[in-house]
Amino acid sequence: MFPKTGEVSRDWWLVDLSGQTLGRAASQIASLLRGKHKTIFTSHVDAGDFVVVVNAEKVHLTGRKLDQKHYHSFSGYLGHMKSVPARKMLADKPEELIKQAVRRMLPRNALGRATFSKLKIYAGAEHPHTAQNPKTFKLVD
Repeated sequence: MFPKTGEVSRDWWLVDLSGQTLGRAASQIASLLRGKHKTIFTSHVDAGDFVVVVNAEKVHLTGRKLDQKHYHSFSGYLGHMKSVPARKMLADKPEELIKQAVRRMLPRNALGRATFSKLKIYAGAEHPHTAQNPKTFKLVD
């Protein structure tokens, strides 16, 4: 018996990224979003929870990734590909850094897009989701 979308109960999780490694944190966040921690997990049903990520600006990258890793965006026009190093992305838009890492760990289909919409990322420690009473999720190193 497969769970239906309306029958799934969704929790809210609060993840603090201060001092965490980007890739390890992103994989655990993606697992929460998909619902892999639940016993009712099925790959074709969106059974995941909402995830609120705070302190995105305090995440760190290992090795020389801050200087060597580049994030590309292409407008579709010739010569309009922009390349931004991870150090500048972390300084200017840390939410985008986390967003891209998690998005690339989710399926590339309609289910992945629906799953990704349950992710809320904030650079600082404050977030507007206190009314949902998010439970604290401890990331495993």
